[in-house]
Amino acid sequence: MLGRKIIGIDFGTSEVKIYRKGAGVVLKEKNVVAIKNRKKVIASGNFAYDMLGKSPEEIEVSMPIQNGVIADVGKMQMLLSTFIEKAFNGKKIKNADYLVAVPTDITEVEKRAFCDVIQRSNAKVRNIFMVDKPVSAALGMEIDVTGTRGVLTVDIGADTTEIAIISLGGIVLSKLIPVGGYKFDSLIQSAIRKKYNLIVGDKTAENVKISLASAVEPGEEVIRVFGRDVLSGLPSEAMVSTEMIYEAINEQLTSVLSAIRVILERTPPEISADIIRSGIYVTGGSAMIKNLKECIEAETNLKVNIADDAEYSVINGVGKISEDYKLLKQVAHAVR
Repeated sequence: MLGRKIIGIDFGTSEVKIYRKGAGVVLKEKNVVAIKNRKKVIASGNFAYDMLGKSPEEIEVSMPIQNGVIADVGKMQMLLSTFIEKAFNGKKIKNADYLVAVPTDITEVEKRAFCDVIQRSNAKVRNIFMVDKPVSAALGMEIDVTGTRGVLTVDIGADTTEIAIISLGGIVLSKLIPVGGYKFDSLIQSAIRKKYNLIVGDKTAENVKISLASAVEPGEEVIRVFGRDVLSGLPSEAMVSTEMIYEAINEQLTSVLSAIRVILERTPPEISADIIRSGIYVTGGSAMIKNLKECIEAETNLKVNIADDAEYSVINGVGKISEDYKLLKQVAHAVR
């Protein structure tokens, strides 16, 4: 029997979100941990994120998840322990069932690492269930994925983009590519350095992306950015335009469009008919890039639906599954 206490987790590259049955999303924090002298966690989540690029030598600030998978199980375990304590105000949640959303196109060992992190943390685990992230994201967008209608989802995350065809509660086709918000940020940093000899930080690049990034030929908007001059080593500034940012990220956006076309070309005819009727569903943090909807529509000649709450689609889906035992049996599977 499924325990009464169900806790859902979305281990995003950028953020970790925790859902508790009956209470909703109880934690949303940056997936960053600060460790002093390789032993003691001194900061986690949003506070640790503010320490990036500013910490002294004895404090290591890192992101335990890279490219959608756990790169450092030990650090992720320590980070999850602090998150569980924070989410439940230090109270011990005993004999709870855990539901974790995982990417589809990763190895079984990489999938198992998510479960190992939960088991080794301070969580008192009864059962662990897994659900494919595309299925959870679709449910979070209020799409019925348990019937025979085929659905195409595109989840543009921090490090990866996952494109999937879903039907009858499972994955028919999927493709995971190494393109996401962090890649866009890195390209923006490189473009600014190349044109202005100016080094800007990760947070500055992210703010530029949010303000200026566009998936189609942009207007003439500009913003001022601050950083360090490569030649003089002194603080400096530059004016960055939307055109420059468009040129910087265009190649990676094209990679996303190409991957969508590959999946569409491999889609069974009956499901293709469903997709023509309902369109493509786009979610993830980078789904909010300006004019992305128009860009994908022009490339595919299909209707595009951008999620209203794109950053929360996966955890909202996890929550929906947590609240419905019948749905959990249909789309998730026990790993312990």
